[in-house]
Amino acid sequence: MRIGFLIREVVTGLRRNVTMTVAMILTTAVSLAMVGGGLLAVQLTSKTESMFLGRLEIRMFLTPDVSAADNDCTQDPCRVLMSQLKQQAGVVSVQFTSSADAHREATEVTFKDQPEMVQMIKDTKFPASFRVKMTDPGQYPKLMQQYSSRPGVLSVHSDQDFVDRLVGLFRGVGNAAFGLAALQAVAALLLIANMVQIAAFTRREEVGIMRMVGASRWYTQLPFLLEAVFAALMGSLLAVVGLFIARPLVINPALGALSDNGIVPRLTDSDIGVVSGWIMFGGIVFAAATAYGTLRYYVRD
Repeated sequence: MRIGFLIREVVTGLRRNVTMTVAMILTTAVSLAMVGGGLLAVQLTSKTESMFLGRLEIRMFLTPDVSAADNDCTQDPCRVLMSQLKQQAGVVSVQFTSSADAHREATEVTFKDQPEMVQMIKDTKFPASFRVKMTDPGQYPKLMQQYSSRPGVLSVHSDQDFVDRLVGLFRGVGNAAFGLAALQAVAALLLIANMVQIAAFTRREEVGIMRMVGASRWYTQLPFLLEAVFAALMGSLLAVVGLFIARPLVINPALGALSDNGIVPRLTDSDIGVVSGWIMFGGIVFAAATAYGTLRYYVRD
């Protein structure tokens, strides 16, 4: 196989159909950038779930009368509740927070940088509570149901609902990106098929002569396939560059305070690097398969 001949044929084909090639590069870039955005959303969802599952706990608030009368959880029903929680299967730790400690935490830790809020809550009576951590976060709903109606219990809350809503948001963003990418992929598929057909038609005489002197069908059609792969490679590179540029300019500002406060993990260049490898591989394979299918079924010579 003459490599020089193949390169000349590919360059000639790209030059003859330059507008079609540019359109395919841009369409492929947009499509793969959408796929990359969807994959980044999937990564963010997975990292957020892992981060919160390690922190997840339930907060069991006690009634005002129990909170006011028992500052160290040595009287019933607080003492009984703590004892039963510690004996509960799967419970890792139980931490009691008195009403005074809860007020101190709110004014000196949670809202320490918000003097207006501290002034507003300075006379508020916070309920005492238990913080319960379990080995299996899936057991929290069962524990909440079991203790929510016990004497002395005001209410039971878990971060699970917040985590579910956050994860659902990222999954929705990912699904939207994949949906747009699927539409762009259809456009890219049609462009590749048209480009290959036009390239084969404009060079049908050359291909016919090569076939007459004994060239194999695979040898004569390989330049068309390489043209599609080259255009897909250029589109993939544009998509990768776009993702790296989008991280500081779009993604980080969009996540903003969520990342700064540790609610959502930050996406790194390493995350984009992993996604880039997949979209480049997928883009090239997609273009090669489409070009091969077009040559196989629409170009008989």
